[in-house]
Amino acid sequence: MSLKNKLNRLKPHLSIGNHSEEEQKILPESPSIDVPFLDKWEQENVSPYFLEGNYCLIREIRYPLAQKHGHYRFQDLKTAVNCWNENEINHPLSAKGHKIDELFFFDTETTGLGGGVGNTIFILGYASVLEDELILRQHILPNPGAEVPLYQSFLEHVNYRTLVTYNGKSFDWPQVKTRHTLVREHVPKLPAFGHFDLYHAARRLWKHKLDRMKLSIVEKEVLGVERLDDIPGYLAPIIYFDFIESKRPEGMLGILKHNEIDILSLVTLYTHLTFQLSGIDQNQSRPETYEVGRWYANLGEAGHAEKILTTLTSEQDIPSTQAKLLLAYQQKKERNWNGALNLFVEAAKSEDIKIRTEACIEAAKILEHKQKDLPKAIFYCQEAIKVVSLELVNINKPIFAQLQTRLKRLEQKYEKFFG
Repeated sequence: MSLKNKLNRLKPHLSIGNHSEEEQKILPESPSIDVPFLDKWEQENVSPYFLEGNYCLIREIRYPLAQKHGHYRFQDLKTAVNCWNENEINHPLSAKGHKIDELFFFDTETTGLGGGVGNTIFILGYASVLEDELILRQHILPNPGAEVPLYQSFLEHVNYRTLVTYNGKSFDWPQVKTRHTLVREHVPKLPAFGHFDLYHAARRLWKHKLDRMKLSIVEKEVLGVERLDDIPGYLAPIIYFDFIESKRPEGMLGILKHNEIDILSLVTLYTHLTFQLSGIDQNQSRPETYEVGRWYANLGEAGHAEKILTTLTSEQDIPSTQAKLLLAYQQKKERNWNGALNLFVEAAKSEDIKIRTEACIEAAKILEHKQKDLPKAIFYCQEAIKVVSLELVNINKPIFAQLQTRLKRLEQKYEKFFG
């Protein structure tokens, strides 16, 4: 560390004289470092950030809000945020009370997928809407010893309210916290953030049609994003280690583009999820509508869940019987036995064996204990046994045994009262 910077660090602790706040600020050291291939970096909107004898690199890209990424334009994010602000429904992804510039779309690139101090973050990337632009910045670690300028440059301008990530609660932000502990004496504190993790939302809505929930798969199958000549994420660490040795930017530029698309897709994904959850998406499929209704039901938003699920009940397909079964459980919870029984009976007509079995069992319970209609209770118990028996290879033996016990008890009751 230079003498100048050592003195700058000591200034706040000196009691001699009255120094202004401006005088006490620690300024980055004047650039006296040779940045390899600086001309090539600058051609790609990358500039160095110097601090205390070291540096990191920062790439900045600006997009007009009319720019399209997948099925949406960035300006559609405004509609999404406004939608939450105009809505009284509680939801984990609700941006109610937020302004558009308070959302911080964040993603990292690391040297490995594991946690702990052995895993280094070499790109901190984020985007946010400011006025009439989407501004994307990426802070790049040019060598393993440059984490102080990396985190200083990243944290000194972070003033956003809520992180938006894809699996960031489990990986990205915990990893940032881990690496920050190593340099926390030299850089600002990590800010307190709210957090919208879109991975869990995507899993809820599309697990019925996607085998894997990687962001690149969600992009292609749901968001309409096509990556061209993209570097696979698993190659990023190898390319980064090569960059550390060669200093050549070509490979890193490919990783930066990969990270850029990840971040832009977070904007599109949040917009799309909001439109799905708000019923704005005119192309929403029936399975998606069911998953949205089920999510609201799990959150305790019974009224809103019922409104959504009821739109599915006029057809005779799987989403219809799924909706009827879920609505029946809501009626049962509210002790509306007649309403619940009617819906369970309707759901018992499903082609799905699991739904039919469950609906028959629940109908039999209500008929036995609430309606005291033993003949009908016996009928639905027998129907459930028939349905379970259809799965000869994968028969659920515990349920089959429980049904046999239930049927025996019902028949004994019937004999006692009517025999």
